[in-house]
Amino acid sequence: MKILITGVAGFIGSNLTDGLLARGHSVVGIDNLSQGTRLNMKAFRDHPAFAFHEVDIRDEQAVLTLAEGCDVIVHLAAFKIPRYSDAYDTLTINAYGSENLLKAAVAHKAKIVAASTSDVYGKNPDIPFSEEHNSVIGAPTVKRWAYAISKMFEEQMAFAYHERHGIDVVLLRFFGGYGPNQHLTWWGGPQSVFINMALDNEELPIHGDGQQTRTFTYIKDHVDGIIRTIEMPQANNHVFNLGGVQEVTIEHLARLVWRLVRGEDDPPKIKFIPYEQFGKYEDVMRRVPDITKARTLLGFEPKFNLEAGLRETIAWQIERRKRLAEAIP
Repeated sequence: MKILITGVAGFIGSNLTDGLLARGHSVVGIDNLSQGTRLNMKAFRDHPAFAFHEVDIRDEQAVLTLAEGCDVIVHLAAFKIPRYSDAYDTLTINAYGSENLLKAAVAHKAKIVAASTSDVYGKNPDIPFSEEHNSVIGAPTVKRWAYAISKMFEEQMAFAYHERHGIDVVLLRFFGGYGPNQHLTWWGGPQSVFINMALDNEELPIHGDGQQTRTFTYIKDHVDGIIRTIEMPQANNHVFNLGGVQEVTIEHLARLVWRLVRGEDDPPKIKFIPYEQFGKYEDVMRRVPDITKARTLLGFEPKFNLEAGLRETIAWQIERRKRLAEAIP
């Protein structure tokens, strides 16, 4: 198939492209490089079945043109939780950009697979989250919910386009992705920051008391799940949780990263940061997926445990830091 991927130079997009090319598909990749990097595309940027275009998904005409002839559109480009900025970019990019991709899917009769997020479950206390669970979102004065709301809008818009125009849509709620090509800041998740800090023998910053829990998913597992939704028609017009099911506290994650980076004999350096230090913020205390639906319809099963995946990630991050320090393109 010919597949358009937005956010191709980002974490998930670059890993997915590698996997799709290996399976014989061709890929048209677009990215505005605001968060992604050409370095993530090094493994495949000269592949004869890959073409890259530096495009912003808010450019409706460019998106429409590049989607021509594509069988599937995989929409991964997005702005995330605005911890240290206002929410405007998160809301506009995720809303308007997503509709541009849906318009392109209609115009070219393409299936669209779009990235949502586990954040849409919000503060729902019912664990584990199934795809039918309610979204429990905080007040509009708390900008942290802008990301969840923008993805809830994307989900509703996708199903509205399916109902009105008949295109096939798939929504994927990702849980805690990590691995090679991850962003090295908070954009990439706490593990990215913890690895950097541990490598530099600096305190690992934990927001709140560190007892909030998450499940983390190695990127190869996420890619496997996405490819299944691309290639399997039984995925069409469904929402899926895609993630690991090993629940750990953020403090446990920090201590594990420190041990894997610095060894058993070096006591971990940890700094707890009150949420008040970066504005009015509400955290989610537990986030665990029920992946029964993905298991049943797709045969999806996470294969990497957290420690094994982190070992590979740490090795990659050490090499990436060296490359960045040497300014190797």
